[in-house]
Amino acid sequence: MKREVQFYCFLLLMAAAIILTLPTSTIAKEKKIRLSYSIFFPPSHAQCIAGEAWAKEIEKRSNGQIEITVYPGGTLTKAPQVYDGVVNGISDIGMSCFAYTRGRFPLLEGIDLPVGYPDGKTATKIATAITKEFNPKEVQDTEVLYVHAHGPGVLHTKKKAVQQLSDLKGMKIRSTGLSAKIVKTLGALPVAMPQGDTYEALQKGTVDGTIGPIEVLKGWKQGEVIKYSTDIPSIGYTTSMFVVMNKKKWQALPGEMKKIFQDVSAEWVAVQGQAWDDADAAGRAYTLERGNKVYALSDAESAKWKEQVKPILDDYIKNTTSKGLPGDKVVARINELLN
Repeated sequence: MKREVQFYCFLLLMAAAIILTLPTSTIAKEKKIRLSYSIFFPPSHAQCIAGEAWAKEIEKRSNGQIEITVYPGGTLTKAPQVYDGVVNGISDIGMSCFAYTRGRFPLLEGIDLPVGYPDGKTATKIATAITKEFNPKEVQDTEVLYVHAHGPGVLHTKKKAVQQLSDLKGMKIRSTGLSAKIVKTLGALPVAMPQGDTYEALQKGTVDGTIGPIEVLKGWKQGEVIKYSTDIPSIGYTTSMFVVMNKKKWQALPGEMKKIFQDVSAEWVAVQGQAWDDADAAGRAYTLERGNKVYALSDAESAKWKEQVKPILDDYIKNTTSKGLPGDKVVARINELLN
């Protein structure tokens, strides 16, 4: 009996010795990495679906070692709290808009300027490039995986069509971040609120309209409560959206797992950008099917709107450079990438 006990003890010691000599990556693979992902879009929205597909692709490439639980519709953290929720560990990963926390991202506000973005794919590529190239201090408390951005903002109204600048005077328009400055500069009254609250505000008449990509008419069902849309490509702005990870969770990942996140995120710049363009096409079709009208500004009127918003770009450059931030270089780089 004594010899049997000694033999079993010997086997246990040998097993322990083998485990201790295994490479750390081999040991890591035995432990599943579980992460939470807070997305402010509702589960049916194309961007939430694209975000979930990103999570599934990472799970697939990690052979199931990484498991990401998605919490859509702001169920874990509301849209304005998503970024700080990631910083503070409420969620491990988060997707929301930089614009929902005004003043929190002073340099990256430049991405949203009304510079004439033609589509979501272009806006998404530029937004990611600017964030990665400049890597401002304002986002260094997380690991930025990628950034995406919607197609050109469109004006949507409930009771009155807008076909010239004077039509906007005194109208209450839902807007966020820099789009609120655009609305104010154009002569309307900006009313700040996230997309999730906009349908009810339009329905009740709390606002007269909203400004955003035409995809919101289907993606957020706002085509049910507006009647008119006005394309304004000369001042096509965007709203940039981050996908970030908690810094400690990122640093704790094995090297091969970090590479999976980086590879999939790089691919998803095009995926998410195309999703925006597909959603815009669907939103336009949806509103027209409901009998709503879409107007285009005349060339002369379009030039007038572009001149009207020029002070916004000037103010951004002045405000950022006065704080030692390279806002002038951001605008120059955006225009370079656009061209």
